[in-house]
Amino acid sequence: MILALDVGNTRLKWGFAAALDAGLQAVGAIGLDEIERLDQLWRGSPTPSRIGVASVAAAAVNEQVSAALARFGVAPRWLAAQASACGVTNRYDNPAQLGVDRFAALVAARARHAGECLVVMAGTATTVDILAADGSFSGGLILPGLELMKRALAANTAGLPLEPGRFRDEPRNTADAIHSGCLHAQSGAIERMRARRGAAAVCFVSGGAAAAIVPLLAFPTRTIEHLVLEGVARLASA
Repeated sequence: MILALDVGNTRLKWGFAAALDAGLQAVGAIGLDEIERLDQLWRGSPTPSRIGVASVAAAAVNEQVSAALARFGVAPRWLAAQASACGVTNRYDNPAQLGVDRFAALVAARARHAGECLVVMAGTATTVDILAADGSFSGGLILPGLELMKRALAANTAGLPLEPGRFRDEPRNTADAIHSGCLHAQSGAIERMRARRGAAAVCFVSGGAAAAIVPLLAFPTRTIEHLVLEGVARLASA
């Protein structure tokens, strides 16, 4: 049994996997301000033989996660991006600088598809990464996520409020204009990166904003709910 954790900028997600190709079970998520609840939430969970953690959070958060994991009596493996692992070659200028969550998502995409991929993670930030047919990660984008874009407008302008909006082709109120503009920015960045690869590239999309972005994309996609956790499980087992 493998326990995979994805500790992001705002939430912690986890999942148990009995085997790498058996899928995740007992998947859950909490906000980083609720980590003290993990002991209760994991009560009755199976004891894993391996624990993998992909974290982009601050050191103080990681210390809390370590304390919560101590209940299992298994030393967790704190993962980092590598030059090469699980069929993925990391072509970043400094391979260790690549976010471990991005690297894990690439590993999961490679396990699902042996050809060329575009790997999109739509969370607090949106990342759009290129994975070549030979497994080489050749580069990618980082941009503010959908909600972060909207909050940035509200925080840095006097007249643009943070209000719920709807996507419309021709927005006629400010809330819809902001929501629609931010969605166009997200989908536009993804489409521009896909245009560089051609129609053969499979596009995987994961993350909390995937459901809002995918309908706007002008090509087929594969929405995978827990792409990072799948990659974490594989890296923890490598």
